[in-house]
Amino acid sequence: MKNKSIMFMTAVVAGIIISGLWLPAGAEDTAETDAFITLATTTSTENSGLLGYLHPEFTKDTGIRVKVIPRGTGASLKLGEKGDCDVVMVHAREQENAFVDAGFGTKRYDLMHNDFVLLGPKSDPAGAAGKAIIDAMKAIDSTKSVFISRGDNSGTHTKENVLWDAAGITPGDYRLGVGQGMGKTLIIADEKQAYTLSDRGTWLAMKDTLDLTIHSEGAPELANPYSIIPVNPEKHPHVKYDMAMTYVNWLQSPKGQNLINAYRKNGDQLFHADVLGGKLAETSAETSTEAPAEASTETQAAVSDCN
Repeated sequence: MKNKSIMFMTAVVAGIIISGLWLPAGAEDTAETDAFITLATTTSTENSGLLGYLHPEFTKDTGIRVKVIPRGTGASLKLGEKGDCDVVMVHAREQENAFVDAGFGTKRYDLMHNDFVLLGPKSDPAGAAGKAIIDAMKAIDSTKSVFISRGDNSGTHTKENVLWDAAGITPGDYRLGVGQGMGKTLIIADEKQAYTLSDRGTWLAMKDTLDLTIHSEGAPELANPYSIIPVNPEKHPHVKYDMAMTYVNWLQSPKGQNLINAYRKNGDQLFHADVLGGKLAETSAETSTEAPAEASTETQAAVSDCN
């Protein structure tokens, strides 16, 4: 199991270098790299490989590079509040609305969605398989089966807490908060053969490396919409609002939305574009494009553990 963590972190470095998601030290001071924005985003968009797939196309079209800071939703929004990023991409609607209502973001824009899945060991000690999500959570509680929680105020952690509350449960010591991103949380759950909640995109990107399986899925309570919000230049005049809006508009354009829909791992669609209703749109000759080749396993598994 230790080797999995080593391989995972090797993939992190490789994915960052391949994708060009981080700028080299000091590069921000050169005229050549002035056209970049900083995106604070939930780790699931990074762990799934989606950003490494989208950003080269965005840079090719606009000349703007994207520096990614992968955190949980709560931490990403905090970066936006402090003006330490230009735009946030997150998935916890209540927190997003509060961020905009407080004036830290200009507007919340719909982007895409997938859903959450309850994962666990194939042995299924809680007997959760096939149960509705609330009943599955009750089964985990009644058997005191180990549950790995992100514990980081992320969108996934927020959803998990909502599910425990809906089940009328205050989890005991069997719930282990690890304070990690989605990719690392899945590795820990795999090592401990425990249950956990994951967004489907990260699960699909990593499932071939994990000895876990889905035990509950498909309920309305497991919906997982993602939004993108530019940081308000009235709060932080230094932010690159115009370039952030170029990014938002590109992601919401037919090309950006088609690329989101086209992104797959082993034939599985990881995210569904919301602006186009999850369907591939007709595009003109000027905007149509072939989707880039499916990202490598290393890039799709890449995650920054700087949270």
